[in-house]
Amino acid sequence: MSLKFAANISFMFTEAPSIIERYKLAKETGFKAVESGFPFGCSIKDVSEARKNAGVEQVLINVFTGDVSKGELGFAAIPGQEDNFKKSIDQTIEYAKALNCKRIHIMSGKIKEATAMSDHDDVYMKNLLYAVEKLKKENIIGLIEPINNITVPNYYMNSFQKGLDVVKKINSPNLKLQLDIFHLQHICGNITKNIKELFPHIGHVQIAQVPDRHEPDTSGELDYKYVLSTLEKEGYGGYVGLEYHPQSSSAGGLSWVQKYGYKL
Repeated sequence: MSLKFAANISFMFTEAPSIIERYKLAKETGFKAVESGFPFGCSIKDVSEARKNAGVEQVLINVFTGDVSKGELGFAAIPGQEDNFKKSIDQTIEYAKALNCKRIHIMSGKIKEATAMSDHDDVYMKNLLYAVEKLKKENIIGLIEPINNITVPNYYMNSFQKGLDVVKKINSPNLKLQLDIFHLQHICGNITKNIKELFPHIGHVQIAQVPDRHEPDTSGELDYKYVLSTLEKEGYGGYVGLEYHPQSSSAGGLSWVQKYGYKL
């Protein structure tokens, strides 16, 4: 088995200002698949045509998060934002269907200290149950991703144990964990042990070096040749999303793929 890689065009190919243009750049560089955040400012028609024209698969899209400039990063765990959560799910599903994308990352949002954690927990479960029912009808998998509190302070879903507990409790084939190795290292380390223990519940994988979030072979804490081989040994067959900031150019930084014995 050999791993497959998808360019995250919200992080990579920023040589082009528009996400629309980045589909083409990813294809020209050799990628067969891409993932992205929600394509703010782009119509369904624009992004679907860009994907089709480039001839790449869209393997993941992030949910509509709200106004990022105001600190909004999703609504799933935010009391009082249930209507906005439902609208964000419905809107993202429409984009996903147009892109023929089968995975949506459901972002939880940031919490406020004044709100009791139990209130966040309750609304999070209710919202995820709503999302799972909607996603089931469309044959789409929802993903929840623990994000470390260094990169994103006050993000609600910041624990892999909590994420795993939620996935197990809801117990649906339409809800899985998104395993970003960058966040896993920040949050709890023990990469080998955690990959093996989380593996049955993983719906998507992303990578970036720690701590600077550059290419896997740049200076940092992780030996990605070993990490990737561990994913292979466990039998991971999905795409590995490259959610990193290229140290120089996007295409120029891809020499690690061949160096580690892989192909795009």
